[in-house]
Amino acid sequence: MPTLGFLKKKRTKDSGSRDLDAPTSPIKESSGSPTTSRTSGSFHLHKTKTGDSLTNTTSNTTTSNTTSNTTTASTSNANANTTPNGSHHPVDSMHATSTPQQHTPSHTVPSIQNLIHASNAAPPRNGAGTVQFHTQPLNQARVTKGKYTLTDFAMQRTLGTGSFGRVHLVQSKHNQRFYAVKVLKKAQVVKMKQVEHTNDERRMLQQVKHPFLITLWGTFQDSKNLYMVMDFVEGGELFSLLRKSQRFPNPVAKFYAAEVTLALDYLHSHNIIYRDLKPENLLLDRHGHLKITDFGFAKEVPDITWTLCGTPDYLAPEVVASKGYNKSVDWWSLGILIFEMLCGFTPFWDGGSPMKIYENILKSRVKYPPYIHPDAHDLLQKLITPDLTKRLGNLHGGSKDVMNHPWFAEVTWDRLSKKDIDAPYVPPVRAGVGDASQFDKYPEETEAYGQAGDDPCVKSPPYTVEHILTCPNSHGHLFPDF
Repeated sequence: MPTLGFLKKKRTKDSGSRDLDAPTSPIKESSGSPTTSRTSGSFHLHKTKTGDSLTNTTSNTTTSNTTSNTTTASTSNANANTTPNGSHHPVDSMHATSTPQQHTPSHTVPSIQNLIHASNAAPPRNGAGTVQFHTQPLNQARVTKGKYTLTDFAMQRTLGTGSFGRVHLVQSKHNQRFYAVKVLKKAQVVKMKQVEHTNDERRMLQQVKHPFLITLWGTFQDSKNLYMVMDFVEGGELFSLLRKSQRFPNPVAKFYAAEVTLALDYLHSHNIIYRDLKPENLLLDRHGHLKITDFGFAKEVPDITWTLCGTPDYLAPEVVASKGYNKSVDWWSLGILIFEMLCGFTPFWDGGSPMKIYENILKSRVKYPPYIHPDAHDLLQKLITPDLTKRLGNLHGGSKDVMNHPWFAEVTWDRLSKKDIDAPYVPPVRAGVGDASQFDKYPEETEAYGQAGDDPCVKSPPYTVEHILTCPNSHGHLFPDF
């Protein structure tokens, strides 16, 4: 059985309907399976092992076999919700690792062949026949503050732990659905100087809405903790699937890379840089589609920024060199992700030493294994380049240059954006029952939540100096939006 799972949406074709059900909406079915994440630069969850592999799932044929066995359950439970996401610990303690996974839905639509027509004539390789993808408008800030309290949920179990707290599987007492609640300890967030990143995470998640991004339903706080209510994504982390499979076949890596590309295209169109792309932050829903989670390092940047954050293996050279950088760092990270999916390791890894990794990144010398497809090789060279005047995604065509690259020639972008394509792997989870089998088990929290009563500093501004200095817990004023 796979292990890690985090936050994901509903089934392949129902890309919008089930996402509309908030924890306090009428009783309906529920679904679940959260995940953990590897070490990076924010609140990280410890990874676990996966039981299913893609070793023999090469090419488009395996997908149909996997689909036939698992789609029935997935389809019948399409009404279930998804899970939450985890975040990482601060940049000071960044580590590197990775994990991928995949999914498959049912329907009359052919499996992964809808995405990659291996045996048929492929579309033109020059972008001339590429579907123009229309960016979805950025939602106005959704109402996600103060809607819920601890009494709205029944705690089930811990899904993952990290430097700031942990993620719990919970069940809504109102609609009986399952969600993931990330609990962050205020004192730890402050101590590790992650106040700005934590507030940014909440702000970014409040604004975005996309099929391949995690959904934040609401936030609240008590005297000691911050709470973020998110989808319960039951299929686990892509990291777990990748480690189990060692490396992905070319079509499988292409499927996941394409969904990530659509998500980055959406974020960048709204001036949001993600800055922490890696397999640990990619969750699989029960149909095998991706959800990007952990927005702890996401930031709205119209032009450039200088913050050093992320996971060592995935950092662009301009970030390592402490230069100003822009959205192009996400395209560099996409190149590292594709390389890791195809090879099973990152190009600059060197015994796990961050300093050696940084040295290798600055040299930017990549050795490509001979089994990498020529088109993939060409794309990687154009993404993993320190020359910003040549890096795809940073040129005049923006993200469309990446989407129009020959490696993605067979991708039907508009259908993929609607999840109208079967995924190459469907996680073995039972939908709607809070199935957390894809997650490791952890000792439960010993300190009861909400016991200390209301934090005086959570009350509405204005805050006086005297009030902040005399407040028994003066962290509340640092998180006014929770």
